[in-house]
Amino acid sequence: MFSLQTIFGKGDKFYGLLEASAQTARDSASALVNLFSTRQQTPSLADFMHARKREKDLSAEINRELVNTFVTALDREDIEALSAALNKITKSIAKFAERYSLASDRLGDIDFASRAALLEKAAEVIREMVFHLRKGMDLGAIRLLNDRLQAIENEADRLMVELYRDLYSGRHEALRVLLLKDLFELLEKAIDRCRDAGNVVFQIVLKNS
Repeated sequence: MFSLQTIFGKGDKFYGLLEASAQTARDSASALVNLFSTRQQTPSLADFMHARKREKDLSAEINRELVNTFVTALDREDIEALSAALNKITKSIAKFAERYSLASDRLGDIDFASRAALLEKAAEVIREMVFHLRKGMDLGAIRLLNDRLQAIENEADRLMVELYRDLYSGRHEALRVLLLKDLFELLEKAIDRCRDAGNVVFQIVLKNS
């Protein structure tokens, strides 16, 4: 005979899986910061591929557990939505790393580090938001974290406007413009993915508070 504690304990595993997914996104962003701080001549994709595999494994495990678990800690659709949003963060970062590795020899003078630092901050906020879910539906705390995420996104948007102003100045060759636009927009998309995940967490807390 199963006790309620046992049943809810099984549902509680989703907190751990989502936390691991959020941590993977944070680790992936940190790997990007490290990539630019070490200025590798031939960028290694090992950390990004490892994070991507880890995220895929976590996503698959969450899907399996949703099928096999009777009681879940959160609504099933919320678990699915948050898992998908976190997965997209790691996927976007891996895509950027792949593209950057193909053109790094042409872009050694470009400052990607400041944008990567913003992405790392955004991923850290998401990690904190997801870890807060286990502690209870504290709308005030989540709102403050969500405001921090909004401020990071606003700063990223400001930097993108500066980038476009520079690209449209006519002082760059066509291929360089194409490369910079593509790479910086991928970084911005990764930050947007963090914002999307933050919105999911905020809606979960708002619904359950």
